[in-house]
Amino acid sequence: MSEEELLKRIVVNPKVMVGKPVVKGTRLTVDFILGLLAHDATVEDILREYGGLSRDDVLACLLFAARSLDSIDFGPLMVEAA
Repeated sequence: MSEEELLKRIVVNPKVMVGKPVVKGTRLTVDFILGLLAHDATVEDILREYGGLSRDDVLACLLFAARSLDSIDFGPLMVEAA
């Protein structure tokens, strides 16, 4: 599946989850899926728990996050002493 096709799986609607990006056809936000992955859930764990999702939906969340971060500049959270 192309990146463009994956990104079409993520939608933003102000009437759904206060406009947060969600997996199309669900109320599962991108940040919720990323949080599950960050807390050591596997893709398989997520698919078992949320039967309406597909592997491509999870990959779409990762791609959406990567693309979102690509255009943001970050400053250091803390300065390390040399």
